[in-house]
Amino acid sequence: MATAVADTQLPAPPKEVVAVQEKLEASGPLKVPLASPTSDSHPPARATLTTDQQEKYDWLLAQVQGWTEIPSTKGKAGPLTDSEKFWLTKDCLLRYLRATKWHKESAEKRLLDTLTWRREYGVEELTADHISPENETGKQILLGFDKEGRPCHYLNPGRQNTNPSPRQVQHLVFMVERVIDLMPAQQESLSLMINFQSTANRSNTTPGMGLAREVLHILQNHYPERLGKALIIHTPWFVRAFFKLITPFIDPHTREKLKFNEDMNQYVPSEQLWTEFNGKLEFEYDHASYWPALQALCHEKREARLKLWTAGGQQIGELEDYLAGHVPVGVAGVKPAEEKALPSEPLAVPAPPAKDTPEVAKPVEAKLEDLKLEEAKPEVKPEVVSKPAQETVTTA
Repeated sequence: MATAVADTQLPAPPKEVVAVQEKLEASGPLKVPLASPTSDSHPPARATLTTDQQEKYDWLLAQVQGWTEIPSTKGKAGPLTDSEKFWLTKDCLLRYLRATKWHKESAEKRLLDTLTWRREYGVEELTADHISPENETGKQILLGFDKEGRPCHYLNPGRQNTNPSPRQVQHLVFMVERVIDLMPAQQESLSLMINFQSTANRSNTTPGMGLAREVLHILQNHYPERLGKALIIHTPWFVRAFFKLITPFIDPHTREKLKFNEDMNQYVPSEQLWTEFNGKLEFEYDHASYWPALQALCHEKREARLKLWTAGGQQIGELEDYLAGHVPVGVAGVKPAEEKALPSEPLAVPAPPAKDTPEVAKPVEAKLEDLKLEEAKPEVKPEVVSKPAQETVTTA
């Protein structure tokens, strides 16, 4: 059995961050995402690997390091790219091992399947400009962190503004990728917050079975071990019936994480819990303020991780806590101050296609200091950002 190490506490955000956030809250409803968990949020205890688990991890790492080509039947085959090597962290490999109950060959197969899917689906090519119309009403919001430091991902089906289409699924994939960008050190999962309350325009907010099954397939197969909790409110009879229908497709380990109509303040600090979930955080979705602020925040966090990955030698199997700035050295034992023999330029974030980025690409690449607090009172300033086939599987 793995033994748990002592529970740790997330570092307190800088005083400047607290001051700016307090200023934003005092000026009216928040309109941008929060950058950090509360100072008293505790990540779950890490588990040490048993000798057997360490041997299986070492085997999987050696296999991944020896890959010469990612397979594809859609013309996307080829060697590992730098961004894929960056994605293949030690923690990523361990997530796939846990998801396959430490069956090392199954973990390798699923990793390859996911890399093939990421290429063929175009995960890295999804742009904020392409996804923006789906989120104009705020039907997905990344806002705050729970008591274990998990980013909160709100789903608001009652704000649905588009008809079923492939872009609706792309929207969810895009937002899950942004949640991962926002994850602090020592945390690798999210809290899914679902509000099924209907609106005057939408009385039935239940997604169709086809769409639901596609989403479940993607989340279970390509984002394993990412769900920490799912907190669900306002569940009318047809929503409960819907969950009964999809229950056979949900892994038992995942079902244990579903919480219906509970007091969500017991899971999320009240000051970071949206008032729609009976918290104290006054938040108003304004797409013009929120969307560019979210992209800039995520871009800055990705760039910081990419810079550290380059400084550490661009290792497959790098530590996510190193990339988040929580530990000073990575798997190669190289400190950023010892970079002389390493590439001086960080890996660039893949640029979106030119035809898809005439307007929104600029805010995505913008620094947070370009967002003016005076013009949109809750806009984020730079201080708000923390610098730095059937297998037995579990999904979160």
